[in-house]
Parts: sequence; C-alpha cells; structure tokens
Amino acid sequence: MDPLYTAVATATHGRDGRTVSSDGKLDFDLSVPVEMGGDGKGTNPEQLFAAGYAACFAGALGLVGRKAKVDVSDAAVTGEVTIGKEGEGFALAVTLRVELPENIDRETGRELVEQAHQVCPYSNATRGNVPVELVVE
Repeated sequence: MDPLYTAVATATHGRDGRTVSSDGKLDFDLSVPVEMGGDGKGTNPEQLFAAGYAACFAGALGLVGRKAKVDVSDAAVTGEVTIGKEGEGFALAVTLRVELPENIDRETGRELVEQAHQVCPYSNATRGNVPVELVVE
C-alpha cells in the first residue's frame, strides 16, 4: 500500500467515554445505546462506523460513476451497523442502502453499486469478516 493519509483518534473509558481526533475536528462523548442498557446520551462506535462507511461508499460510488460517465452526485448512502452477540463475543453486520437519482435505471444502478463495493476501502476491510448487504433503492 502507498499511504495517502492516516487518521488518528483516541478513545478513553470505552463505550462510556470520549473519542477525540488528533486534529480536534472530532470530539465526541460516547455512551452505550439505550437498547443495550445505556443512557444513549452520546454517540457510539456503531454510529461512527455507519457514518464513515456510508461516506466512504458514497465516494467510491462517485468514482465508479465518473468512470462510467454516469452522474451519481445526487445519490445518498445510508449505513446501518448492527451489533449483536455471537458466541462468547460480539459481531457486526452492515446494510448499505443506496438511493440513486431517478434518471439511473435499476440495472445500471445495481452494477455501479456492485463496482463501488469492490473499490471501497471499508468494503475491502470488512469483506469476509462482516456481512454487508447492499440495498439499491
């Protein structure tokens, strides 16, 4: 890999703590979601992962759209990250919901989404480790 950028963030006190990026642009209180027995007053790792994956995937979709000469600039990607118990530990599952502009036919849209899934760094990092469902809307 030829590194282009390295993001740095530090978390303290786990899910009931705080996370801060090295440049100070991200600075969040963390809390356990209400559904998992917490107070839900802060964000949580699953929300941060969902936001990052959705943004990264939207960027990958834009890249493959430009290469195919298809304007996907108005597409929206929603990331859903689920955490659950698996054996003695926990596991994640992801659903990416891609809302494409109305002028893109379903077949073309599905092909672009599949291509984006092949080039997105988050997709490449999770492939074989985390189930990812792609939903084209």
